[in-house]
Amino acid sequence: MCANVFGALKSLFGKPFDGGKRTMDHGSQQPQTQQMPGPFTGPFPGYGGPQGPYLGQHPALIRLDEVQKEIACLGPQVCAFNGLQSDREYKRLERELTRLLLEVDKVETEGRPELQQPRKRAAGEVEGLLRYLEGNATHPSRLAIEELTQDAQRLLHEGVVLPFRQGLALDAFEISEELVDSVQDVAMRLAQVKTGGSVPLRKARYKALTRICAVQEILEGRVRTHTLALPLSDDTHEAVQHINQVMAQVSGARCQEVALLMGLSGRDSCAHLARILTELLVELDALDVSSNVAVRNYRKQVVEEINGLLKHLDLEGEGNDTRRYDLAQNDSIREIEAIRGRVSVLREEVLRYGGAGQGTELQGLLTHLDQVETGRNPCIREARRRAVLEVQALITYLDLREAFGHRNPGPEEPPPHAAVWCVLASLCDLQAQVLGFDGKRADKSYMLLEELLTKQLLILDAVDPQGDQGTKDARKQAVKHAQNILSYLDMKTDEWEY
Repeated sequence: MCANVFGALKSLFGKPFDGGKRTMDHGSQQPQTQQMPGPFTGPFPGYGGPQGPYLGQHPALIRLDEVQKEIACLGPQVCAFNGLQSDREYKRLERELTRLLLEVDKVETEGRPELQQPRKRAAGEVEGLLRYLEGNATHPSRLAIEELTQDAQRLLHEGVVLPFRQGLALDAFEISEELVDSVQDVAMRLAQVKTGGSVPLRKARYKALTRICAVQEILEGRVRTHTLALPLSDDTHEAVQHINQVMAQVSGARCQEVALLMGLSGRDSCAHLARILTELLVELDALDVSSNVAVRNYRKQVVEEINGLLKHLDLEGEGNDTRRYDLAQNDSIREIEAIRGRVSVLREEVLRYGGAGQGTELQGLLTHLDQVETGRNPCIREARRRAVLEVQALITYLDLREAFGHRNPGPEEPPPHAAVWCVLASLCDLQAQVLGFDGKRADKSYMLLEELLTKQLLILDAVDPQGDQGTKDARKQAVKHAQNILSYLDMKTDEWEY
């Protein structure tokens, strides 16, 4: 399913990776996925929000009312938590909820139903929050996110942080393309983790992707600057020595930032590093280099490097305090979905009425998709890629039908060539069924389509071109067409989510 479009995969989601166009101020089915409501009304069935104050002045009701107020305070915190059981926040929430459960258990009901019911309800709400908290922290997708994050940490510790701590800055060795590609692969796999719509899981995925892709951009920026003639000789200008010293500090800051973003450094903070980089900008701004163009350009390049690092240092709160994880509110996703909606209408017209003239509009939709801004967001890139494949599938179907309309075989047509066209006729019918398919992989209709398409590939494999180049080319194209139909059927049923 992965196409060349992932070759440029670099970064994710909102700032600073939103491609400039987005308004990201809003925001196979996995087991145990838990939905979080909008306003806090409880994350589990039967929870209707705080029930107090209870009528009457009985001490048990007064205490239960106090517990309900604490539940109302802890509930949103539980719903917002997106970490693991080992996190300090998880342990705090678990401790507080356990304390509340014990407090509820201590409430004396004296065997009276009017007291037993409120106590039972309060206990059920606390237990529900505990289950919700544990379920999200131990969800298979949450564990997959953590495992991929650790993969990225190992790669960057060995390839960047460890060399730096051994006395090497990024300027002293070459960032390998293999390292960049490996980090890119982790980002792509993270983007494919299923969340089932769970907000804590989506936040966790967003948080991990944002940091990994920020690091990838830092590394790629370092690879690009290897080709620059930096630093300049101290003899060039009196300010060059100072700029060279700043550049050395920037190299160290780059490694520190990688360690900070990936949780590989506990000594400093992003805010502290931001202050250091800002002070370096002030130093560079104070230098008088107006008389030398080369030095002025050199300073400009160093300033750009610093600004490139600064823009990634506001990620500590990302995924917790924003709705950027909700790509349904992303401008580019909305644009892609609008195009997919139009493709769906055209597909229905073609399949139902045969259609004519849709090719021009479909080509226009391809052009439109090519202009959709994806920034450095792998999820938006994948959404666009899938939309492109939908358009291309319909175009190839129309092209094949048109080719059959113009086909006029002569008596000298080689039998193998005619056999290839016979297979293409079957593929045309099968492609129409695939275009209209709207089921799952477990469906019998899916398995039948897959079997029939595979059968056509076997038939093509048995065709002997008998040395005829035209037949060889036709068979090759037919095989490719059958494989594309299979891939398209696979894409339609893989339950991908953005």
